Amino acid sequence: MTLATEWLDRLRPELDGYARQAMDNIGREFPSYVTALLTGPGQFPARPRDRNPVFYGSLDWHSCVEMHWVLVRLLKVAPSAVPGSEIPGSEIRAVLDRQLTAVGLAAEAEFMRVSGNTERPYGWGWALALAHELATWPDDQDASRWAAAIEPLASVLTTNFLGWLAKATYPVRTGLHANSAFGLSLALPYARGQAARGHAAHGQATRGQATHGHGDPDLAAAIEDAARRWYAADAGYPAAWEPSGHDFLSPALAEAELMARVLPADEFAAWLTAFLPGLADGAPASLFTPAVVADSSDGQIAHLRGLNLSRAWCFRRLAETLAEALPPGDPRIPACTEASRRHAQASLPHVTGDDYMVTHWLAAYAVLLFS
Repeated sequence: MTLATEWLDRLRPELDGYARQAMDNIGREFPSYVTALLTGPGQFPARPRDRNPVFYGSLDWHSCVEMHWVLVRLLKVAPSAVPGSEIPGSEIRAVLDRQLTAVGLAAEAEFMRVSGNTERPYGWGWALALAHELATWPDDQDASRWAAAIEPLASVLTTNFLGWLAKATYPVRTGLHANSAFGLSLALPYARGQAARGHAAHGQATRGQATHGHGDPDLAAAIEDAARRWYAADAGYPAAWEPSGHDFLSPALAEAELMARVLPADEFAAWLTAFLPGLADGAPASLFTPAVVADSSDGQIAHLRGLNLSRAWCFRRLAETLAEALPPGDPRIPACTEASRRHAQASLPHVTGDDYMVTHWLAAYAVLLFS
């Protein structure tokens, strides 16, 4: 049993709660955190929904996109566990049908076209992850309709990514939304047109070649080129300096997870040896120790709940990738597997029932864990 399957089985009783929380979040317009560049008076919208007719809820744009992704992903991987299943017009499908309209998503596309660097690359990546989920949902009439509706937004974001990557000399190595590696990892499956989100595509698709009827070869090539340009020579990463006080991503593990997608499995194993040489020994200890969250109501400290789950996902992905390339006895495989379990157990109890500063987004990382 893979770690992804294990967590899906263990979390199945919780998934109805995840889905209902996501539905509540995407319709909750306030409180709202709005970022805007104003070039003159009278430009600020009266309310978030005036500016973003689809992704106005869940505190901010990217979290609202994440919650839509949660609903779509749950319908695909665990339909019997959530209030949606395959039945046309059922609860989740009705909510998504109300949200993912061609008119609303065209407005979101225009918003992203004129918004410059807004949501780069985190929100861009999550939106392409949502588009990817819809485009790779075969034989589902609802999904086909939603996929067509979101494609204008995906097209704008593809253009945004290409423009950014062409001039981005350096990556952003942070544990927050600006992290370059995580945003590229979210976008890469859409760019490649792959049916699977996970590690199965290592080296199997020609660079930039879409394989399932969608995707963008130029974007796939740009992402892979940027990853190699930025990260291929990295060695001895100072992971002992992590975490910072409001991280929800591990810069070290997000980079390693992206390179697991970009490099062939055997090449990745050698790269990882140089990048995190203490991995087999559970070092540095700070990278293998779940973060302590002192106050879930503090929006910045609350990020550490997500750090534990994003680390769990990255450790799971590293263990699976190493298992492809290395003998079963390689000590890095159990070290990453156990680190994944330890971090997941630290934050999964907080996906529902915690402060809104946690619950408006954390379900995305729980679902990512078993995806």
